[in-house]
Amino acid sequence: MTWGVYGGFLAMMMLLAAAPGPDSMVVLKNALSGGARGGAWACFGIAVANFLQGTAAALGLGAVITSSRPVFETVKWLGVAYLCYLGFQALRGAWRGNYEALQDARRQRQTPFRRWREGFLSNVTNPKVLVLYLSVLPQFLIPGVTTTGDALLLAYTVAGVGVVWQVLLLLLVHRVRTWLERRKVRRTLDGVTGTVLIGFGAALALES
Repeated sequence: MTWGVYGGFLAMMMLLAAAPGPDSMVVLKNALSGGARGGAWACFGIAVANFLQGTAAALGLGAVITSSRPVFETVKWLGVAYLCYLGFQALRGAWRGNYEALQDARRQRQTPFRRWREGFLSNVTNPKVLVLYLSVLPQFLIPGVTTTGDALLLAYTVAGVGVVWQVLLLLLVHRVRTWLERRKVRRTLDGVTGTVLIGFGAALALES
């Protein structure tokens, strides 16, 4: 694989990472309720899930999963349910709007592991991530020329670019944290985040 081919792949992944998606919304949700550290744990969970899905795709395991309709449908509907659950949580927070009273309870309930788990599960139960790997990676691989190492490099590049984008999102949230602490702003952002997450869940449910 040449540097030119890799550069084209990297540019494509940067554009895809910048597009709003469930991963960004989950990171934002956790950053709003748990600060930069909470968002970072969610980002870490997403990165691990991306790493696993990328490895599976590069080694050919992803094709086995997507070709098995029952397995694919099970993962799909788990993803739909989980995205809607996260969206409902955000909407409930917006509806109540009592952030001062809920802050201590949330900190006790939302341990680092739970935030990591939210990021991990939201990504690993989204079959569109695996389909992305399986549809994009082969376009940059030449049968008989490229190696498994090349496939793994491309797969891990996807995960790495995603981490960079989410860290930039966390830095932005941190810089405007004073503004985000306003009750009206928090309620609006929680409402938008929850609606978008449920929208992603509905879109995934309608995927054939």
